[in-house]
Parts: sequence; structure tokens; C-alpha cells
Amino acid sequence: MQRIKFVYKQFLREPFWFKILVTSTLLITIIFSNSFFSYNGYYQSIAKLAAAIFFSAYGVKLLRNTLISVIFFVFAVICIYLSWDYFDKAHY
Repeated sequence: MQRIKFVYKQFLREPFWFKILVTSTLLITIIFSNSFFSYNGYYQSIAKLAAAIFFSAYGVKLLRNTLISVIFFVFAVICIYLSWDYFDKAHY
């Protein structure tokens, strides 16, 4: 529980633009990954792209810890690939 409190307090210390970016991309990812939007590839593509932005933002923020930063960037690349894949499937 202390770790969750620490992460929350750390989030509150971030600049306002970072809070807005992280919160909005997380909400977009959750909303467009919903089963209501599962039949439209464009919404799924947007959800994966928002997740990539989320992971990239935290990857840049955590550049001091190289291993964690690389893991976040790998997740971002995977999300970009999945976004492109869903975008291609939406054309068919």
C-alpha cells in the first residue's frame, strides 16, 4: 500500500501538462478498448496509439532507470505495431 501512495504522491508532483497527457491517454485507451468499440478497427487503432503515447511518456520520464525506460519503450513499440495492424484491418 505504501508503494501505491508513493506513486500517487509522485504523480501529484508532476507538471500539469504531464498529468493531462497521462490521464487523457489512459482514459482514451480504456474507453476505446471497450467491447462496445471492438467492431471498429479505427477505434481499436486509436486505443493502441494512445497506449503507445502513455508508455512513451513514462519511458521518457524514467530515463534515469535504463531498464524500466527500455521496457516502457518496448511496450510503446508493440502498441504502435498493434495500432498499425488494427488500422490495416479496418480497411478490409
